[in-house]
Amino acid sequence: MKIQKLNFKIKSFLIKFWPILFILTVWFIFSYPYFFQNRVPYSSTYQVNHFFPWSAYPQYHGPVKNGAMPDITDQIYPWRHFTIETWKKGEIPFWNPNSFSGNPHLANYQSAVFSPFNLLFFMFPFVEAWSLLVLLQPLLAAVFTYVLLREFKISKAGSAVGSIAFMFCGFMVVWMAYGTLSFAILFLPFSLFAIERWFNKKGKLPLVVLTLSIPLSFFSGHFQTSLYFLAFTTLFLFFKILQNRKIILPIIAAFVLGVLISLVQIIPSIQFYLESTRSEIFLNQGGIPLFYLINLFSPDFFGNPVTRNDWFGYYAEWASFVGIIPLMLSLIAFNRKNKTIVFFSIISIVVLLLAIDSPIQRFITDLKIPVISTSNPTRIIVLLSFSLSVLAGFGFDKLKEFVDRGLVKKVLPLFFAIAVLISGVWFMLFVSNAPSENLEISKRNFILPTLIFIIFSLIAFTGTIRRQGLLLFLILFLVAFDSLRFAQKWMPFDPKELVFSDTPVIAGIAENIGFGRIFGNFGANIDTYYGFPSIEGYDPLYIERYGEFIRSSGNGEFTSAERSVVRLPRRGEFTDRVLDLLGVSLIFHPIADTNQSWAYPVWENPNRFVPVFNDGNFEIYRNHTALERVRLFYNFEIIKEKQEIIERFYSRDFDFRNVLILEEEPNVNSKFKIQNSKLDKRPEGSVKIISYTPNVVTIEAKTEAPALVFLSDNFYPGWKAFVNGKETKILRTDYSFRAVVVPEGESIVEFGYKPF
Repeated sequence: MKIQKLNFKIKSFLIKFWPILFILTVWFIFSYPYFFQNRVPYSSTYQVNHFFPWSAYPQYHGPVKNGAMPDITDQIYPWRHFTIETWKKGEIPFWNPNSFSGNPHLANYQSAVFSPFNLLFFMFPFVEAWSLLVLLQPLLAAVFTYVLLREFKISKAGSAVGSIAFMFCGFMVVWMAYGTLSFAILFLPFSLFAIERWFNKKGKLPLVVLTLSIPLSFFSGHFQTSLYFLAFTTLFLFFKILQNRKIILPIIAAFVLGVLISLVQIIPSIQFYLESTRSEIFLNQGGIPLFYLINLFSPDFFGNPVTRNDWFGYYAEWASFVGIIPLMLSLIAFNRKNKTIVFFSIISIVVLLLAIDSPIQRFITDLKIPVISTSNPTRIIVLLSFSLSVLAGFGFDKLKEFVDRGLVKKVLPLFFAIAVLISGVWFMLFVSNAPSENLEISKRNFILPTLIFIIFSLIAFTGTIRRQGLLLFLILFLVAFDSLRFAQKWMPFDPKELVFSDTPVIAGIAENIGFGRIFGNFGANIDTYYGFPSIEGYDPLYIERYGEFIRSSGNGEFTSAERSVVRLPRRGEFTDRVLDLLGVSLIFHPIADTNQSWAYPVWENPNRFVPVFNDGNFEIYRNHTALERVRLFYNFEIIKEKQEIIERFYSRDFDFRNVLILEEEPNVNSKFKIQNSKLDKRPEGSVKIISYTPNVVTIEAKTEAPALVFLSDNFYPGWKAFVNGKETKILRTDYSFRAVVVPEGESIVEFGYKPF
């Protein structure tokens, strides 16, 4: 009797929750390499083959699966590591002192400082937490989509189809490894569910879910994607309000509250955006060519970066895949009587017009809308993938109804049209005069979508379809198979032990860096991840004035900042002046770069640069002429115009070691202000850093006269200074740095970053 009851409970459980179990099974198959093969969803083989210092060590050389995601190694992974390490030290990660001579970190947005999923890193080792963070994205996307579709009264099977289509759609898969963009959009079905549930049943829970879903998206690390999320949520809310015309104050209040909570991330990011080069660089890369939309169901028609045979387009930026079956089901779904279907159909058309290369898309880009026009506009295609996935759920139920009622012939015109389209593509592949190697790639990758279409057609139009459960099983299997194949082909699962593995040169830098900075051919994978302060950086969000200062060192003339990188000219006329002013005490030099034009010529001045480390692959040199990061100055000049400051600083007769350029009067006692830096006697004094954390720098100064304490960290709104406990004004100095006035005697200076 007990066994019968147990069997009944198990059967009831399976009947009730089989779609979730199916989703979990699909997710588990995808995640299998992590759980059972000690591999992580991070391209560690690419890291060790293409990034210093690992690429210089022969033991790391080997095959690379996916080399199309360098930003993860050079930005996203180190930034998240810095975020977590700073949190663990009890500080909010407002500021990153390790790139660009200091740069906003929380405001950078992709740092995802406030993401609640950062808690994973407090429970697991970093690489394990990162893996779970990445792998949770498709699972959460599927579960949230499932509960939304069920709230739309779609069947369990139809909801499962739509969920799987979205969890492995093009956008979700190609951006999954970043742990930011996919997270920012996966809360969309969660927010729509909250709105739909509230209008269906009211209650407090939907209001809480809606309020939380908005900051969850905005805290995930990608502003542009979160704006798409917010726009879609807003439109759906208006749609439901127009449909119901009931008391709507609670749901609007929940929505507004969610936006207000998000402002803790949005406001600093907007401020940083306005201070960066990104705010002035508007892209006009064009939309997705209409013919490229074949990737909706044949994602590798134009090749794939993983197999190094992509021959046209921007694979990641134009990723629109949902699969041939979900696409067809979404077309079957249309029903003018169902307003929800009409809503998602209209959204699909509008998004398509905004994403493809069209006059509408170009017009909107030319409006120079911040964020939208300064980022790649084609990423809005994710809203098409999501809408089609939702419609696929409706379409599945409609197809099943047609089959049950013997009306399947109603969809025959659609199947015929798709058959004509696919036949036309095959015809073009055989008559095209495109390069044969490209045609072979397209032919090979078009076989599977064609076969799936044929099988789906046979399922829909054969008599065996009436057998109980067959439609469900076969369609779910085909959708899952198609999606899994696409996701597994793209996503790297690489050896865990290669992820930021230890190397001798890293230990050598750590032993010698002190409070100085390091310069050389490396990226955030060294400076931000390991906490080594650097003067360069790679990201479009950096302080514009700093980029102008660095780039102008090439010839001493004012030069605008670059879009996405700060790179000191290796052989610029004033490169050495910048290195010394900014306290660059170490030079990172790959031995193989010796005598090469692209490298800084550290080997040309043995008196200035003394080697302190050599492991056969790298040398580290100490720069004996570098100033300390903090220094006392008694002389200054006042210049207010930007271009004049640059010209004066980089003039040959400017004594940058003894004179500062200020933009306003510092109120220093006039007898210590000596014009043209001519002093009969320099006052005695000393200054040193006694504590340095990302958000707080504490300095001890001793001087026999009022002086300026110069700190070669970037000037930026939000920094406050206190001298002996009293707030004092921070002076922008030498175009992009900081100084404060200290009185005669001993002083404690504290710089603190307080953006709120």
